[in-house]
Amino acid sequence: MNSKVLKQNAQPLGNYPHVKRVGDFIYVSGTSSRRHDNTHVGAVQDAEGNWRLDIEAQTRAVILNIQSLLQSMDADLSDLIDMTTFLVDMKDFKGYNSVYGTFFDYTGPTRTTVAVHQLPHPNLLIEIKAIAYKPLSKS
Repeated sequence: MNSKVLKQNAQPLGNYPHVKRVGDFIYVSGTSSRRHDNTHVGAVQDAEGNWRLDIEAQTRAVILNIQSLLQSMDADLSDLIDMTTFLVDMKDFKGYNSVYGTFFDYTGPTRTTVAVHQLPHPNLLIEIKAIAYKPLSKS
């Protein structure tokens, strides 16, 4: 088994790895749009202090964060076999689904999308966990 916490990524909020390889399978912990500095892609505060949250920007950032984690294990998005998406509000499904479709088609991973009451930060609209299959080198 090989587990990694990537220093250039936002650090886990608990004692768990970003990504773990077990044989030919790679498991990606729940990933958000949180940056290394703990700000969030797709969350902008206006002059009055109100937050504008963008599901499309957050979805794109989450998938790119997952890609980075997979690449740390010599894998990529094309190796994904299953994804579970957590949305705070199903009203965001259309925007999420639109961005998702720019990364994957019907040959991509299986997918489950569920609504949750909340995520670890009020500026987060989405979190995704994933499983990839990438056979270890036989050499």
